[in-house]
Amino acid sequence: MWRTAWNSRRCCCAPCDPPGRRRPSVPCDRPGPHTRGVTDNATAGPAATAAALGATAAPLPYDAVVLAGGAARRLGGADKPGVRIGGRALLDRVLTACADARTTVVVAAPRSTARPVRWAREEPPGAGPVAALAAGLRHTTAAHTVVLSADLPFLRADTLRRLLTALGESGADGALLTDAEGRDQPLVAAYRTAALRRELDALAAAHDGLTGLPLRRLTGALRLTRVPDPHASFDCDTWDDIVNARARIREHGHVLDEWISAVKDELGIDLDVDTNVLLDLARDAAHGVARPAAPLTTFLVGYAAARGEGGPEAVAEAARKAAALALRWEEEAAEAREGGGPSAPDAG
Repeated sequence: MWRTAWNSRRCCCAPCDPPGRRRPSVPCDRPGPHTRGVTDNATAGPAATAAALGATAAPLPYDAVVLAGGAARRLGGADKPGVRIGGRALLDRVLTACADARTTVVVAAPRSTARPVRWAREEPPGAGPVAALAAGLRHTTAAHTVVLSADLPFLRADTLRRLLTALGESGADGALLTDAEGRDQPLVAAYRTAALRRELDALAAAHDGLTGLPLRRLTGALRLTRVPDPHASFDCDTWDDIVNARARIREHGHVLDEWISAVKDELGIDLDVDTNVLLDLARDAAHGVARPAAPLTTFLVGYAAARGEGGPEAVAEAARKAAALALRWEEEAAEAREGGGPSAPDAG
């Protein structure tokens, strides 16, 4: 996860401080000790970090089945899984959200994807969501299965963790999202795999197969718990939905996370880094050296971490060193402005 939290940064850094007048610690209304450029999470240790990020107990292990073979009639038959939102195909956005799955099965004709998956196909093709789910389920082994459609632009990994947690705590057969109108979204859900297989077998026996059956025939037989989430449950059924989604990702509260995720996918990077560290470094370089130093310094920090084959810790350490250097530059500049440098020792 890339953590940006602009609001939490702004209270403990003063981006408009004049050069040479930086305050090492600025009080604000957030509880707990913290200093300029260092968040509460960084100073309070891993336990506080997990709590601050809303972390829960480790989620249940799961497989994922993504249904991506619909006809997209309301889009005029367009290739909906391949439609791009924020520069990324809808299918790839969903695959990113369920990257923690032990096995990910996509029920559709094979295509290029952002990460490796297993492919399956319902028989006959176009037999409907129930038949597609059964086809995907044949390739899963986990006790819990996340079932997703391929048109969810705002789905994230933390949404799936909430669903799995609700499933584990409730004892129900499944946990599904509800949308802004309170409607069930059975294709944004986590299920007990055994319960799905049991009801699919019963439906197949009762209807001489699964072709053409609506999904409500399956979910109506399951005990379900519900998790409201109008944002993550938003799906793209029409071109208006796609236009709306493209506009929403550029809103101030989302655009930085969206851009970082898109760049990571494009470059094939799977690295969790706290962007606050890099944003603070860019600010320090711009204030302490010159504005163009900001992007150049962050690039060099990334390059140094990559040369050392390091992960997030290497990035944080390189950023710390560069920030300390920028601070020394700024202090020297301040001393020069205030009287030509530090006082010389007595000549005797």
